[in-house]
Amino acid sequence: MREIETYIVDSFTDQPFKGNPAGVCILKEELPDSAMLLIAKELGLSETTFIGAMNEQNEYPIRYFSPVMEIPLCGHATLAASKVLFEKSGQNSISFVNVQNLRLPIECSEAFIKMEFPIYETVPQEVPIELLQALGIEEVNNSVYNAETKILLLEIHSAELLKNLAPDFDKLKKSHDAINGVLVTALSTKAEFDFESRYFWPWSGTNEDPVTGGTHTFLAKYWGKKLNKTKMNSFQCSERTGFMEVELLSEEKMTIKSKAQIVLKGKLNI
Repeated sequence: MREIETYIVDSFTDQPFKGNPAGVCILKEELPDSAMLLIAKELGLSETTFIGAMNEQNEYPIRYFSPVMEIPLCGHATLAASKVLFEKSGQNSISFVNVQNLRLPIECSEAFIKMEFPIYETVPQEVPIELLQALGIEEVNNSVYNAETKILLLEIHSAELLKNLAPDFDKLKKSHDAINGVLVTALSTKAEFDFESRYFWPWSGTNEDPVTGGTHTFLAKYWGKKLNKTKMNSFQCSERTGFMEVELLSEEKMTIKSKAQIVLKGKLNI
């Protein structure tokens, strides 16, 4: 029997049992994809991340699995993995490299963790009326699509409406067959935040992801253009809620900054 050092970490929050929980597995040796998917199903979280041994470039290989499939890039699971490694090593900077060979530099300062992520573009895309009906949305301000993540972004006029959305997930999944998820966003009415969002992804993960760093790879630039800002505060108004600061560094790079809480440490036997 093999033991795997395993954690559950709540990301994008300064409180336990808020934000987005992710599994973190520290691997001493490689696992087959099938085993990682089974572990992700067993933990039942939106993502579980697997950290390999540091390579010759001083980078940690990292992979992410939902209970349904491998996810190339995941913000909250990266934050969770960073929290664990910073606690274990006492370092204040590390780097990950994902399955796409994308390098992710991470820094820790006091309780905050700052992650460098790529910036992705969006293009206009029509929305099936069945998808809007499944979400409970009558009209949208804008609808765009990001190809790298296969996510549809819908901007609506009200943060209150966003908070109260109660999708029919069976109908939502049947309303589209070529996306991984749909991100709904609105301008925030809270003084401390610029915009809010919720992310629904029954096609490739759980029904709703509580707080989603990966969507900000295109959401931050979307709102940056609209608000004429490079640094913004984002709030995800799911039931668990979560927050992050995003900063656009260039046309290609951005940072996501927030906190995380380790809530469980143990050993997984396989």
